[in-house]
Amino acid sequence: MKLSIIIPAYNEKKTIKNLMEKISLIDIPKEIIIVDDYSSDGTSEILAEIESDEVKVFYHERNMGKGAAVRTAIKHITGDIIIIQDADLEYDPGDYPVLIKPIVEGRADAVYGSRFLGGPHRVLFFRHYVGNRMLTTFSNMLSNLNLTDMETGYKAFKREVIQGLNLRSNKFGFEPEITMKLARSRFVIYEVPISYYGRDYSEGKKITWKDGIAALFHTLWFRFFD
Repeated sequence: MKLSIIIPAYNEKKTIKNLMEKISLIDIPKEIIIVDDYSSDGTSEILAEIESDEVKVFYHERNMGKGAAVRTAIKHITGDIIIIQDADLEYDPGDYPVLIKPIVEGRADAVYGSRFLGGPHRVLFFRHYVGNRMLTTFSNMLSNLNLTDMETGYKAFKREVIQGLNLRSNKFGFEPEITMKLARSRFVIYEVPISYYGRDYSEGKKITWKDGIAALFHTLWFRFFD
C-alpha cells in the first residue's frame, strides 16, 4: 500500500525541515503533499528547496486555514491510505505504523490517533484538556460515537473515504466536520493511542478558545444542516 501524507503548513519555518527528516525515516511507500497556507516567515522558501518527485508543494495565494489546505491536497493524492500530518511536530511520524494498522488489516475506514489512550504526552494546559473533552463529549452525543479525542490532529483514512466526504470547512472546523460526516455515512472508525508533544503559545501554537466556540457551531451545523 502507498501512503499519502498531507501536511498543511502555515508559518512553520522552525519545524518543517525536522518534520521532513522524521518522515524520511518511515520505511513505507509514500508521497508527501504539502500545502503552504500563505506563510510569511520563510516557510515558503524552505518548501521550494525541498520540493521533489516525492514531495509535492502547493501554495495558497491567501491564508485560508487548515481545512482549505487539506481540501487542496486531496485533489492531488494518489495513495491508498491518507494521513493528515500537522507541520509543527506535535505529532510523531513514528506513530504511522500504529495509525494505519487497522486500515491495512481491513478493519477500519478511518483511524483517529487519540492523545488520551495512554501514549506519552507533554504535560500542558488544563483548560485545553477540559475544553477538548467537552467538545469530544458534545460530538459523541450528536454522532452516537464513543471517541476519546475528536479534535486530534492525527487522522488516517482510506483514499476513497476522504475523497467522498465533500469537505467544506476552511479552518479548524475541519475536525468536527469530518467526524460528523464519517458518522452519518456509518464508516468504521478506530482509535489508537499516539504520542503527543504539544506546544505552548510562545512556541507557535495557533488554536485559541475562539476555535473551540467555532467547533461547537460546526458540530451542530454538520450534524443537522449540511
